Amino acid sequence: MRIDIITCLPALLEGFFSTSIVKRAMDAGTVTVNIIDLRDFGIGKSRQIDDYAFGGGAGMVMMIEPLVDAIEHLQSERSYDEVIYMTPDGELLQQQITNTLSLSENLMIVCGHYKGIDERVREKYITREISIGDYVLSGGEIPAAVLSDAIIRLIPGAMNDETSALTDSFQDDLLSPPVYTRPADFKGVKVPEVLLSGNFKLIEDWRTEKALERTKERRPDLWKKTL
Repeated sequence: MRIDIITCLPALLEGFFSTSIVKRAMDAGTVTVNIIDLRDFGIGKSRQIDDYAFGGGAGMVMMIEPLVDAIEHLQSERSYDEVIYMTPDGELLQQQITNTLSLSENLMIVCGHYKGIDERVREKYITREISIGDYVLSGGEIPAAVLSDAIIRLIPGAMNDETSALTDSFQDDLLSPPVYTRPADFKGVKVPEVLLSGNFKLIEDWRTEKALERTKERRPDLWKKTL
């Protein structure tokens, strides 16, 4: 898989993609992530990428020319399964969305900034708009990192244990059950006996029961989907 991310603040992303599972997947050749500096396509000596909004009002808007030049430059080199814009008014990111996107070959992610991007870019070039929550950040870089991480960890070879991602919360519309590690008795608080039994059928039944209980208690909206 290849992920190309257009941003006006590449330094915000460079550190993120140099560690953990994402870095391991890149080193293994499982995924390629390219961070494209929008200012390389900026206008004039100052490499301008933003301007005042028509109609007035506070804040600047990302200009259409640099963004279109960057998008079309990337599209001239390959086709993309999706051109994604990270925006608070996009569809809320769900596990099922990342499952689908993890099957893609090429993805482009556009990071907004300031008051957003020129609407004409959204209308003509963006194929999918995604939000990571009902709140506003100073830019789309963190949401782009969140989306990329959620996708990359699902790609075969990204994780040491490829079955781990299949048991994450939300994969089956349930929260994950409680997990424990050694010691089995810590200051008098013991691990549930069933987990020490070696009976994998009983353990799986216990985990399913606890996942259902936790989902019902903490996320009744998800619980309704299991009924």
